[in-house]
Amino acid sequence: MERTTAGWGSGLLGVIIFSGSLPATRVAVADFSPMFLTSARAVIAALLGAAFLFALRQTRPQRRDLLSLTWVAIGGVVGFPLLTALALQHITTAHSIVFVGLLPLATAIFGVLRGGERPKPVFWLFSIAGAAAVAGFALYGSQGGTLTGDLLMIAAILVCGLGYAEGATLSRRLGGWQVISWALLLSLPIMAAIALFTLPATWTTIGVPAWIGLAYVSVFSMMVGFIFWYRGLALGGIAGVGQLQLLQPFFGFLLAAIFLGEPIAWTMIASTVIIVLCVAGAKRFA
Repeated sequence: MERTTAGWGSGLLGVIIFSGSLPATRVAVADFSPMFLTSARAVIAALLGAAFLFALRQTRPQRRDLLSLTWVAIGGVVGFPLLTALALQHITTAHSIVFVGLLPLATAIFGVLRGGERPKPVFWLFSIAGAAAVAGFALYGSQGGTLTGDLLMIAAILVCGLGYAEGATLSRRLGGWQVISWALLLSLPIMAAIALFTLPATWTTIGVPAWIGLAYVSVFSMMVGFIFWYRGLALGGIAGVGQLQLLQPFFGFLLAAIFLGEPIAWTMIASTVIIVLCVAGAKRFA
C-alpha cells in the first residue's frame, strides 16, 4: 500500500511538471525550428544526465537493456518532442493538450505488451470510453485544430506510450532518473549532430520567451519530470498510475490561458471532464 501511495504521489508530480511542456513548446517554436528545439533540449538534458550518472558513479546498463533504452529514447527523447513541436505549428496548445487524454490508454496497452501487466476487463471499457471521448472531441467539437496537427499528435501519443512503458519496466531495476539519463546519453551523438545542423541562422531574432521555453522543456520536461514519472509508474503500476495523465489537460489548459492567452472552448472542458470520469473508473479496476 505504501509503495502504491508513493507511486501515485510521484506520478502526480510528474504530470504537473509535464503539463507545462506543450505551452513551453508552443512558445519556443515561435522562434526555434522544431528540429533544433527537439535536438537542443535533448542535448542539454543529456549533459545534465551524464553529469549525474558519472558524479554518482551509477552502474552501466546491461546489454539486454539497450533495446528498451532505445525505445525510451525514440518515444520520450525524440518522437514525442519532435512530433508535438511539428503539430503545434498547425494547432493551438489547448487543442493539443486534449490529445493527452489518449496517453493513459496507449500507456496501458504497452504496459500489457511490454510490462506484463494484466488489468481487469472492466478497466479497458473505461479506458476505451475515455479515448473515444477524446476522438469525438477532436473530430466534432474542436477549435484550433487541423487534420495534419491531429495526426501528428496521435503519432506522438503512440510513441510516448511505448516509451513510458519501456522506461517504467527498466526503472524497476535501474531507477527512474537513471533510465532517462541513459536514454538521453544514448541519443546524444545523433541529437548533437542534428542540433549543429539546424542551428538558427541568427540569434538576434530569438526572443526571451523562446529561451525560457527551451530551458523549461530541456530541464523539466526532459529530466525532472521523468524522474518522478518513471518512479511513479514503477511503484504504482504502469496501467494504474498512467491514468494520472488525464489530469494533465486541466493544468495545461490553465497554463495556456494564463501565459499564452489562448481561448478555452467549453467543449474542451466538457470533453476533459468526461475523460477524467472514465479514467477514475479505469483506476478502480486497474
